[in-house]
Amino acid sequence: MNKFANRLNELINNSGKPQKQICEELGIPEPKLSKWKNNHIEPDINDLIMLAKYFKVSIDYLVGLED
Repeated sequence: MNKFANRLNELINNSGKPQKQICEELGIPEPKLSKWKNNHIEPDINDLIMLAKYFKVSIDYLVGLED
């Protein structure tokens, strides 16, 4: 699993929210989030910005460039 998938899984788990709720709040389909979590696809820049804002982290953190 790559750094992004690891970080995303960590953020989702630490949020205490079910994946379905996160998807509803972000306005994305569940399969899309699942594919990101399982490293089947990577998000584009707009998705990275959305995720960073939602989880209140930097894009650098999301993609594993900083801790």
